[in-house]
Amino acid sequence: MNTSFPLLFVSHGAPLFAIEPGQAGPRLAQLGRELPRPDAIVILSPHWMTHGEVSVTSSTAPATLHDFGGFPDALYQLQYPAPGAPVLAAHIVEMLQDAGWKSRLDARRGLDHGAWVPLLYLAPHADIPVVQVSMPASLDTRQAWKLGQALKPLREMNVLIVASGSLTHNLYEFRSASGLGADYVKAFAAWTAKTLQAGNTEFLLDYKQHAPSAERAHPTDEHFLPLIIALGAAGEHYDIRVLEGGVSYGVLSMDSYLFSSATPQPHQGVTDHA
Repeated sequence: MNTSFPLLFVSHGAPLFAIEPGQAGPRLAQLGRELPRPDAIVILSPHWMTHGEVSVTSSTAPATLHDFGGFPDALYQLQYPAPGAPVLAAHIVEMLQDAGWKSRLDARRGLDHGAWVPLLYLAPHADIPVVQVSMPASLDTRQAWKLGQALKPLREMNVLIVASGSLTHNLYEFRSASGLGADYVKAFAAWTAKTLQAGNTEFLLDYKQHAPSAERAHPTDEHFLPLIIALGAAGEHYDIRVLEGGVSYGVLSMDSYLFSSATPQPHQGVTDHA
């Protein structure tokens, strides 16, 4: 390829997103049809946190993990039988080690719901090899950015990087009624999109100090960190496309962001509206 492959931050929502597509599902499905076909997908999710090292799935056929409880039976019947990519996984471990990260292969680990649920929409035929990379439990925003930088060379290998998290994630306020999103959710989503479009990396790395209602939007960081990983993999110059996904359960912003390479100039941004 003449240019780096685009990469994606996706809000994966609650597990029910797998069977309740809402506004975000069709958006991701359309994006999956628009993007060039990658040779593989490398995905990260906060539902696989490891201690002391970064693990990388190396199974030839990673299992579909139903790592949740109390949901309808239909959810547990879903499978995402994508093949693995052991050779690519070994290369990722080498890349990470060269960048100073402790890393190892994990041949037993499957794909958690933070990985396979959005892939149901992005790559529904499950015919593109998938490798999942864990997130270190000790990660902070600056380390997350460096992890993204370490993964950035994958974009030159026709690999789609998907950093799966949630643009807002306050489960203490989780509501059963979908309804309209809380005002703070919309304000946080708007600030994040504007700050990405402005290319203000420092504000994003210190989002708890700068974003409106940041502590309420993210009582803990782990679902925001995938966005910072994506930012690190995007490089210094990027174009950003906002895929508005609405709000689930009043508190989960389902917005996603597509990063693509740009020539050095002020950051450009477009928004896909409902």
